[in-house]
Amino acid sequence: MTSSLPQLLDDDLLRSCHLCPHQCGVNRLRGEKGICGLGGNMRLSQALPHLGEEPPLSGTRGAGTLFFSSCNLRCCFCQNDQISHHVVGEELSPKKLASYMLRLQEQGCHNIEAVTPTPQLPQLIASLQTAKEQGLTLPFVYNCSGYENPDMIRLLHGWVNIYLPDFKYGNEENAFAFSGIRNYSTYALASLQEMTKQVGYDLLLDGHGVATHGIIIRHLVLPGCTENSVTALSILRNHFPPDIPISLMSQYTPTTSVRTHPLLKRRITRSEYELVVNYALDKGFEQLFIQEVDDRDICPDFDEDTPFRWFDQDDP
Repeated sequence: MTSSLPQLLDDDLLRSCHLCPHQCGVNRLRGEKGICGLGGNMRLSQALPHLGEEPPLSGTRGAGTLFFSSCNLRCCFCQNDQISHHVVGEELSPKKLASYMLRLQEQGCHNIEAVTPTPQLPQLIASLQTAKEQGLTLPFVYNCSGYENPDMIRLLHGWVNIYLPDFKYGNEENAFAFSGIRNYSTYALASLQEMTKQVGYDLLLDGHGVATHGIIIRHLVLPGCTENSVTALSILRNHFPPDIPISLMSQYTPTTSVRTHPLLKRRITRSEYELVVNYALDKGFEQLFIQEVDDRDICPDFDEDTPFRWFDQDDP
């Protein structure tokens, strides 16, 4: 499909792993473990239609979401920490994952969305190639933390239809305090620039309002950290045009691990969220996805077959 396929499928990517900015250099094919704790095989927690993404991604039938185990960015507040901080779920081959992609297409999903796929990139692309050879036609969505190796993003040219990256931190102090890294914005910005070279600065929709191509940059507003959000938006506005789609998320929910944290132990307030939204408007951003601010506990439970039950309209 693309000229980068041989490089993406090269065993050297796992033999000396530099898939993400941690640059661990371990031989995962021999069982050596880096930050992510993964070996040479994929680990998948869930594959399901997901109605909780931005409306152009979820549509009416859901994003065909693949929740991978173990993220390369270990944020202490992650709402998916059951799977993002641990090596859990089914160990599977590219052929098996391809069958899940095709099943999600058969279920009517609008796309195939890979969540935190970076540490499993070579195996994922092998799966995607197999699925396409067997009839997969859905757009492919790359949902990542933003803490990416731009060289790896470059290899994805032609494979990803829609990028869904986070831009979590404008302040490196917060990046170190919450994720243990000091170079988040440098890598995230370089990766976003590579993504936009590939898919542009907009989001293309079909006749039903469902995304087929482009990018949405996500930013999660954290309690007591509006300065971080303002700085992040300022960085984005300085490097990208005002019509680039930005999703400002209010859904932060404290997990058990941060229930006593001085900042992260609570939900954000309506005034905190409105401050960030108003700043984005003042900076001239033209395409904003925004959310309500409420008190629901929306942390998923990946021990359940339906981890996102808070989307059930029958729930109180």
